[in-house]
This record gives sequence, C-alpha cells and structure tokens, in this order.
Amino acid sequence: MKLDRSGFLKALSHVLLAYGLGSVGLFEYSYHLEPDWLDVKKVRIPLQGLGSTLDGFRIVQLSDIHLSPHTEINLVQRAVETANRLNPDLLVITGDYVLDFAESIFELAPVLAQLNATQGVYAILGNHDYWTDPELIRLGLEERGIPVLINEGIPIHSGHDSFYMAGIDDGWSGQPDLDQALSNWSMGMPTVLLMHEPDFWDQLSSDPRISLQLSGHSHGGQVRLPGYGAPILPEYGRIYDQGLFHKNGNWLYVNRGIGVVPPPVRLNCRPEITEITLTI
Repeated sequence: MKLDRSGFLKALSHVLLAYGLGSVGLFEYSYHLEPDWLDVKKVRIPLQGLGSTLDGFRIVQLSDIHLSPHTEINLVQRAVETANRLNPDLLVITGDYVLDFAESIFELAPVLAQLNATQGVYAILGNHDYWTDPELIRLGLEERGIPVLINEGIPIHSGHDSFYMAGIDDGWSGQPDLDQALSNWSMGMPTVLLMHEPDFWDQLSSDPRISLQLSGHSHGGQVRLPGYGAPILPEYGRIYDQGLFHKNGNWLYVNRGIGVVPPPVRLNCRPEITEITLTI
C-alpha cells in the first residue's frame, strides 16, 4: 500500500474545514488516538449450502498489522486479547504483517501465537510481505504454529457438516492459483476464500465454488471524509474499500486492518477486528 503523503495531508485539511476544528486537536486525534482505538465489527453472513451444524459458526479476522515503526507491539497484544475474548471457532489473518523490515516478524509472531480458536488459526501473505521477504515471514509464523496457506485449502468440520477454507497467494506480487487452492474441494461445500487484495473479487466471485471472500489491504483508506469516503486508496483496494459486499450470491468482507502505513494517521477509520458469523 503506497500512499502519497501530500495527498493525505490535503485530505486532512478538508476534514478540518468539514469539522470546523483546530488543526492541533485533530492532528493529535488522528495521529495518536484513533490509530490505537480498536473497533470490533460484528457481521452475519448467510452462505448457501451451509449445513445446520455450522449455523452460527464464528470466524474472527485480523489483517494488515504492519508492525514497526508506526504500529507498536502493545496494540497488537491488545488486538490479540480482544480477539481471544470473542471465543471464535476459527481465526484468520489476511496478510501484511510487517511494514518495512521482514525481521519484525520475529517480534510479532510470538504475540500472534497467543491467538486461540477451536478450529485453529490460519494466515495468508500480503503485498508488504512480498516486498520484504515472504519466505522469512512464512518461517516466522509457522515456527510459532500458525500455518500460512499459499494456494492451498482445508475442510473445516463441525458435527456432520463442513465448509472449505482456501488461501491464495498475494494478487499484487505473488502467484495466486485458485484451482490449486481448491484442489481438495468437494462438490457442494461452501468455500471461504482468504485473499489479501479485495478488488480481485470481481474475478473470483464468478467462480461458483466461492461463497465468501475475506480480504484486507485497503485499511479503509485510513482517512475517510464525511459524505465522500476515502480520498486515497491503494492499488487493488479501490473498488471495495471496507465492509460487506454482495453480488450473485457471493459475499466479500474487507477488514480495515490493525496497523497503518505512512503517514501513520486514522480518521473516521478505526483499526478493526471482525467477527463473522456464518448462518444458513
């Protein structure tokens, strides 16, 4: 996610005018308060073909941590504790663990290893992971017991019912292969797809095997103007920037992420933990 600093500052100046607030107070809020103010979003998503014993199955999603230097480990620790208090059935992390230095994963992974879910914790990679060192990122996570799904998937069981969870490689800098990720898929199983960049949903949603895509990447824009939305969004995160989308019986949820990229501000766009409840 490469953003233009002058563009962000211009956006903030528009917000100053819209709110009629002094610049010192608003900049203090956007730089130091909102980036640390975690938001838990709860959504219910009906999936066609979901079995009755999976009705109410809860997935907690984290994304875009971007550890160091702007996102500090104490925020991640609070996010992990908050996620665990939700008692999820499954927990997924949808990419971008570090900002500039892959070695930050060795500070981050022990904290992420504290995550708990009855059906496990799974991860995929994002573009920043590729822009630093994807092999080192994967090693750091898997050494701490967090599997990284790269064009692969597994069935998730509850009682006599199952759905399929697939993770595909980063769409910007990796080599995503949906067919490979679905190689163990069985006819009739709903599929939850982990894909870092949301805008690939336009291609992926046409596949009848996919029921729900979970993405991050956009950060919601970090700055959102009243009545306008986000002035600046990253490549592959400009069409679907935050929240829940639906078309052709297929769902997409875009998480706003935990961390930030420079300039390290958030305004009307709090860091997010998502609890997704699957329903029949």
